[in-house]
Amino acid sequence: MQKPAEARNPPALIVCGPTTSGKSALALELAEMLGGTVINADAMQCYAGMAVITAQPGPEDTARAPHRLYGVRDPAQAADVAWWREAALAEMAQARLPILCGGTGMYLRALTQGLSALSEVPEPARAEARALLAERGPEALHALLDPETAAKLRPGDSQRVTRALEIQIATGRGLAAWQREAPVLPPAPWDFSAILLDPPREALRAAIAARFDAMLAGGAIEEVRALLPLDPALPAMRAHGVPELRAMLLGEMTPAQARERAILNTGQYTKRQATWFRHQALVAPSALHMIHARFAGLAQFSESEQEKLVTFVRNAVDAASRQA
Repeated sequence: MQKPAEARNPPALIVCGPTTSGKSALALELAEMLGGTVINADAMQCYAGMAVITAQPGPEDTARAPHRLYGVRDPAQAADVAWWREAALAEMAQARLPILCGGTGMYLRALTQGLSALSEVPEPARAEARALLAERGPEALHALLDPETAAKLRPGDSQRVTRALEIQIATGRGLAAWQREAPVLPPAPWDFSAILLDPPREALRAAIAARFDAMLAGGAIEEVRALLPLDPALPAMRAHGVPELRAMLLGEMTPAQARERAILNTGQYTKRQATWFRHQALVAPSALHMIHARFAGLAQFSESEQEKLVTFVRNAVDAASRQA
C-alpha cells in the first residue's frame, strides 16, 4: 500500500522591504494574478484616520483585489505585535492566498518564527531608541515608557530604560506587560515564501521625497491636525511625517523645515529597515526571492526577469497547494 504524502501547511506569500520600495504595488499585482488577498504587515498602516500620511491603499487598489487590516485600529490604541499576529492569522484563514505586505519586521517574524516576550528587537527600533537617548537623555526616555514599566525603572538607568523603550517601539507594548504575561507563540502553520525588495538608496531617496510631497497635496496636514489631541508618545504618532507636521502645526517648525526633516528621518529609517531585512532569515533561502530595484510594475522588468519572478511565486504556491 502506498504511503500517503505528508500533509503540508497552506501557502502564504510575504512581500517585504523598506518604505517606498514598491511593496504595495507588487503585492497588488500578485493578488490580481493569483486571486490572493493583501494583508497589511505595516505597524502604521493599521491605524484609522491616517490613510494619506501612512500611504494606505486607495479605492482603486481595493477594487482590484481585497485588502485587509488597513485603517482598522484607533490611533489612540497602541497596535502591538500580539494583536496584529492574531488579527493577521484570522484574515489569513479566510483568504484563498494570503499575501502579507509590509515593512514591520517584528510583525513578520512573529508569524514565521513565533513570538516570545524576549524576542530579538529589530534594528530599526534599537536605532530609534539609541538616537532618542543621545538626543534627549535617559530621563526623557523614561517619560515615554508606559506607567507600569516606568515605575520599575530608575530614570537615570540609561541601559535598562533604553532597552525598555526598544521593546515598546518594536511591539507597541510595555516591557512590564510582556514580563507579566510572558506569552510564547509558535510559528504560524503556513508555508511561507518571501519576496524582498532591496532597491538602491538613491531610488528610495527620490521616492521618499515624491511621496511626502504627494501626501501634503493629498491631505496629510489635515490628518495630522486631527491627531494633535493624542498623546505624542503613542506609536501612531511616530508614523513617518507625523512628528514633523505636528511640530509645524504647533509652530515649532516652518513648513520647509518640517518637509526637510521628515524626508531625512524617513530616509534614515529606510536604511535601517533595509539592513535589518538583509540580515534576517524570515524564511529559508530557497523560499526567498530578492529584487534589487524599486518595484513600479512588472512592465519595468525584461521578459526574462518577469518570468523569473512569476515562476518563483507560482512554484512556491503550487508546491504547498499540491500537498495542503
